[in-house]
Amino acid sequence: MSHGGDVYRIAERLGVPERRVMDFSASINPLGMPKSSIKEIKKAMSSLGNYPDLDAGIFALKVSDRFGLEPGRVLVGNGSTELIYLILRALSPHRVLVTSPAFSEYERASRAAGAKVFFLKVKRKNGYRIEPCEYINAMKGADLAFLCNPNNPTGDVLERDEVMEVAKSARREKCLLVVDEAFIDFVPGASVLGVRDNPYLIVLRSMTKFYAMAGLRLGFGYFPAGVAGRLRAFKEPWSVNTLAERAGAAALDDTKHARMTFELMDAEKRYLEKRLGKIGLKYYPSRVNFYLIETGRANEVVSGLLDKRLLVRDCSNFRGLGNGHIRIAVRSRRDNAMLLNGLSDVL
Repeated sequence: MSHGGDVYRIAERLGVPERRVMDFSASINPLGMPKSSIKEIKKAMSSLGNYPDLDAGIFALKVSDRFGLEPGRVLVGNGSTELIYLILRALSPHRVLVTSPAFSEYERASRAAGAKVFFLKVKRKNGYRIEPCEYINAMKGADLAFLCNPNNPTGDVLERDEVMEVAKSARREKCLLVVDEAFIDFVPGASVLGVRDNPYLIVLRSMTKFYAMAGLRLGFGYFPAGVAGRLRAFKEPWSVNTLAERAGAAALDDTKHARMTFELMDAEKRYLEKRLGKIGLKYYPSRVNFYLIETGRANEVVSGLLDKRLLVRDCSNFRGLGNGHIRIAVRSRRDNAMLLNGLSDVL
């Protein structure tokens, strides 16, 4: 198991405090958590002597109101990753479809639940784009399928109508489709959250990326009614803490934070793309807050950047990518400039 954001181990290895490591390996909003969420955390500190709400009711109700969802079909988790494992454990599918490359926990959770995993490998010549028609064909014979949209680590996005077509096919095939929208807040128009009348569609969302709550662990899912009931029977109690619940509820109302995020992303992505082009690095078009970059020798680049205390994601352990790619997060102008200068030096 390997993910971005392991600043603790890297800092220990380098012999420096964690704050001295500039982390581009985890794609977190550089603005940090909304100020409204920080305010709510401070207010909630006095409640920490009590157990958290079993169902994270305050946050669940806010999600239902914010997105127009049926409250009984919303489940809150300790990050959306908890819900991925819960789905596999509670539903016990036999055959699971996963795209390659994609978030590694789909495969890991499936194998842990005893499922047989098979892969749809997306093609480099197509920019690692998931083609809906190929995905629909690959879904035949699967009990459950994961669709990461926007996809991690490629940054590719299927439009809403494309995902809807996949979801209709999943219903015809009687295959549960799990659409992981962990990065969808950066492209909200592509979301299928709230789609009704499809008992084979599950949508997962995360508060980690857009709202910078990686350390608090908070996510939610919208499930068919029968599936939601079964998952509740398997779910551990008190997995979501009070601070995460209150911070998440405040974040969903913070329109100023969202506006500032979109403005920052627009400016910094244009800056990064221009500079990456001048360096001569091939990057894949991305509509979210990270880029997949071809270096040809990822291990050497990652190691060279670490010497400069710049941490990027080595993508060599993503199934289907090999040793030629890194992933970088979009951060502030100062941080982005330091990374680009580091890349120039290392290359």
